[in-house]
Amino acid sequence: MKKIETYIILLLVIIPAVVFGQKYNTRAGILKFEASVPSFEEVAAENKTASAALDAATGEIAVLAPMKGFRFKVALMEEHFNESYAETGKYPKATFKGKIEGFDAAKLTATPQSLTITGDLTLHGKTKKITDTAKISKSGNTIVMTGDFEVKPGDFDIEIPSVISKKIADKVSISYNLSLNK
Repeated sequence: MKKIETYIILLLVIIPAVVFGQKYNTRAGILKFEASVPSFEEVAAENKTASAALDAATGEIAVLAPMKGFRFKVALMEEHFNESYAETGKYPKATFKGKIEGFDAAKLTATPQSLTITGDLTLHGKTKKITDTAKISKSGNTIVMTGDFEVKPGDFDIEIPSVISKKIADKVSISYNLSLNK
């Protein structure tokens, strides 16, 4: 009976360490977007409050960005973004849930590798499939992922009034920098 109790205790200690030891996360991921066009005022913002979790055993990744976390150089632009375009009161967050193809944490080094990420981006109540090639590296207990992709506001039912449509790019460039810790 003593042996069985010892095995149970070992399992209760080892299994969570193995299962939970494969998780990497952050609450300070950086997302930026750029929708500027030449000859007009810069339309760009940065969010340093994105949360992300990576399951190193499966390569599954999830990212959540509070939409009110995007900061603009011009306060009025930020106000218009929150009230008229992103409608952050109605759609307070953007999410991405996906998988890194061929992910193997044991093969990561300090030299970034290019790996494909595919998943669903949900923004403004709409979901769209996104595929991106990310640069992924590992140093100690930190995995760093960087990359960028483009989206069209119309794909997420974000309406740009015709009066200012010439001042905002048709495609918005989104970049990310996630330092995930064990």
